Amino acid sequence: MTSPTIDAPEWARRRSFAIISHPDAGKTTLTETMLLAAGAIRMAGQVRARGENRRTRSDWMKIEQERGISVSASVMTFEHRALLFNLLDTPGHEDFSEDTYRTLTAADSAIMVLDAAKGVEPRTLKLVEVCRLRDIPIVTLINKMDREALDPVDLLQDIQDKLALDAVPMQWPVGSGQRFKGVVDLKTDELVLFQRPGVEHDREAASERLALDGPEIRELLSDAEIAEARDGAEVARELCPAFNPQSFLEGHMTPVFFGSALRGFGVRELLDGLADKIPGPAPMPVQINGQPGQVEPGDKEVSGFVFKVQANMDANHRDRVAFVRLCSGKFRRGMKLKTETGKQLTVSSPILFFAQDREIADEAFAGDVMGVPNHGTLRVGDSLSESGKLRFSGIPNFAPEILRRARLADPLKAKHLKKALESLAEEGVTQLFRPVLGGDFIVGAVGSLQIDVMRERVAAEYGLEVAFEAAPYETARWLGGTEQQIEAFADRHKSAMAVDIDGNPVFLAKSNWEVSYSEEKFPDLVFHRVRERAL
Repeated sequence: MTSPTIDAPEWARRRSFAIISHPDAGKTTLTETMLLAAGAIRMAGQVRARGENRRTRSDWMKIEQERGISVSASVMTFEHRALLFNLLDTPGHEDFSEDTYRTLTAADSAIMVLDAAKGVEPRTLKLVEVCRLRDIPIVTLINKMDREALDPVDLLQDIQDKLALDAVPMQWPVGSGQRFKGVVDLKTDELVLFQRPGVEHDREAASERLALDGPEIRELLSDAEIAEARDGAEVARELCPAFNPQSFLEGHMTPVFFGSALRGFGVRELLDGLADKIPGPAPMPVQINGQPGQVEPGDKEVSGFVFKVQANMDANHRDRVAFVRLCSGKFRRGMKLKTETGKQLTVSSPILFFAQDREIADEAFAGDVMGVPNHGTLRVGDSLSESGKLRFSGIPNFAPEILRRARLADPLKAKHLKKALESLAEEGVTQLFRPVLGGDFIVGAVGSLQIDVMRERVAAEYGLEVAFEAAPYETARWLGGTEQQIEAFADRHKSAMAVDIDGNPVFLAKSNWEVSYSEEKFPDLVFHRVRERAL
């Protein structure tokens, strides 16, 4: 994959990628260090704003900063080597797998971050499976090489055994932990020297490179260390397959880089690797007037889909922003776009993101991620186009594993609670069900941390004190069938019937056994574990 020429269309400059990892592998640190290396920020944790030096982190929620985790996918745009990158930082915690899945639908490739001391961990395995559903090409960074690490051969073997990916090193590390000297660039046969922090050094400075057979390297490395570097490079060339661009693009092979995101080491080389290898926007499958087809990034009609909705990013405004991945055409500020249901909106203030910092975009192209402020018009899964005739595949809701009843401390604020829970459910923070009998809302989540996030956001953004109590239900299923079949089931299970935020009928079951029993008793009904949001 080569960089586009100066005469190439603007969309060909776009590269949209997500970062995936097990918690604590260093994903958020890598995100900020990449922005630093690309010149988008002055110091890790601080985004460069126009006209002022404004503190901005990629983890912008209070709960994220307090707990040191990412729980909401964020988008950051930066330039490197004449390419425009859209970096989609996904939640690392498994309780937010739906948000990660939605974000991966907007990415053309992914960076997989592994802890050098641990290799492939369970969360990484699940995320790679999601990437495989869309054949997303994966670039690997083995992080934290400045700490004690597994043998690099074992790390590569771990990737191949657990992920069924051919791992091809682009570099080879020389030592690890206190012995870490840097990495050998296998293409140029140069050592990229690791400078151990002691005296503060400029993390933005270009990495120092030394030829393996040059005289300068002997001033910094011992004969044994030089021999280790040369032998390691030779082993890598002999034992590992050659890099095959087609196999990479099909999702069967991953190029592997080594570094330390915390120290800023290896990140510039990783950025160069992304510029050389990851793909730009590709054709996207779509329904056109109900018939299968596809859109090309160079098509004239502007089209895209909403993969995320975020409310209250700016605490000073009750704002609501839909994140739209553009799939075709050249968007211009002020254009009118339609959803697949015929709703029309004028996009007068589209925005591009640097974490929660933002700027108005006068134009955008296929491959860009654009924020569209709106007042509840757009939801996750909506398709947008000039004609309103295009519909991209919807984004799924998964059956919740935790159900809680929402109880207000002040019953007089019931309307405010309804608005707060609906708004957060439309973002995908949690799911929301309204029982047919009774007035309490039932909140559904994949993991308990989602409930914690909802509680904190309802308190911080809406000023409501809400208790999320245990509900008499264990799981939920969306019902599929004719109207008569669903009504017949609902008549016999009134206390267990609810509707979701879109008004779809939902069966709230006390156990998975009850779901199986109901499936046997009502064979004409379908009890869906997954429902597309766009339907």
